[in-house]
Amino acid sequence: MMRRRIHSHLQPQWLVLRRFSLWSMKKEAELESALSRNRRWVVNNQIKNIILRYPNNEIPIATLQKKFKTLDLQGKALNWLSKYPCCFQIHDHRCRLTKRMMNLVAEEQSLIDAQEPFFVRRLAKLLMLTLRKRLTVLKINEFKRTFGFPDDYLIRIVPKYPNLFRIVNETGRRSSMAVELLHWDPDLAVSAVEAAARKLGTPPRFSCSLPSSWVKSWERFREFDEIPYFSPYWDPGGLGEGSREMEKRNVGLVHELLSLTLWKKASIVKLGHFRREFVLPDRLNVLLLKHPGIFYVSNKYQIYTVVLREAYVGSQLVDKDPLVVVKEKFGEMMQEGLHEYNQRRRLLNVEKRRKNGVPLVSVDGEKKARRRRSREVSDDDDDDDVDGRGGGGCGGDSKAGGLFDPEERKRFYRVLFDEDAS
Repeated sequence: MMRRRIHSHLQPQWLVLRRFSLWSMKKEAELESALSRNRRWVVNNQIKNIILRYPNNEIPIATLQKKFKTLDLQGKALNWLSKYPCCFQIHDHRCRLTKRMMNLVAEEQSLIDAQEPFFVRRLAKLLMLTLRKRLTVLKINEFKRTFGFPDDYLIRIVPKYPNLFRIVNETGRRSSMAVELLHWDPDLAVSAVEAAARKLGTPPRFSCSLPSSWVKSWERFREFDEIPYFSPYWDPGGLGEGSREMEKRNVGLVHELLSLTLWKKASIVKLGHFRREFVLPDRLNVLLLKHPGIFYVSNKYQIYTVVLREAYVGSQLVDKDPLVVVKEKFGEMMQEGLHEYNQRRRLLNVEKRRKNGVPLVSVDGEKKARRRRSREVSDDDDDDDVDGRGGGGCGGDSKAGGLFDPEERKRFYRVLFDEDAS
């Protein structure tokens, strides 16, 4: 009897999770830490953008409350906003950004304007990597924050370079609107690997960032490294499908894509959406796992991410894009406000206990409680998707653990909003 193929959305969650668990690589604490970008940063960045779209850059709290569902948030908006006094100012049931936040917004916008030439270069290189030298706007938008593209790039920047780009729409449908490259610049058709080799005066080679104790992995890397380097900007038409040369080209292409991103990392699921445009293999995860010296693959918080190893020393980026520096300032401001809020809450709780005659918790006990709460309030990592799923289809089975466990999720929101009664 012929078996019917089970669609992924109808498969039992345990089967989906088991299939995706095969993507995991041996965990490395420092790189896992590099992936722990604060979920709250993502949420607050979106709240900031919502506020900036409203008249006079302020929004009624009730209106923001209605938008919480789209941000995958529960609880009271006022409770959330009050945690970040450095970022958000509440008055007359409305919310606006603080003066410090507005100064940071102005700094970021000024930087975006100054970086226009870098954006144009990055977009051109991205299109040069594709088979048809074009990408649909919908697909570019999937990665626009990953590459640092401004939201209005399509109407403000692309038309300013008619000799380099043009917008095409062959069917007239919105989904088919694309940006096409008109001019091939040989100076741009140089990969990060080739550029590094030119500086050293050596043939282009990948670097391997693995401990010396990983003997077998080093042996496989050296064998792979003997295959001549194939630039991702060259036409792969002459390479045999499944050949070692094609594998070398595919590794080089993913390496170059990650080199163009702000954080030198990307969602594997989203990279898979570009399989046809970049001529990538169907099982992209298998390719990445075969080269642990070049890529680090993580499924932190059920988000399947590939990191360019050489771009990090420990958990820190080696070269930070100016936009990353500004975004980190936002994170620091958030943490400052959250620390201030927590200190205020702690003092109020101490005073309440004292009045009620409740014994005060020891310093060590308080530290343990804070660590416990920190573990409960897990942070997701994703630049574009607030809920952190990124289209991976690994949704909420209780066996998945973390925020995918219903009880963990309830505890997450209870701690996050300081609500005593659910």
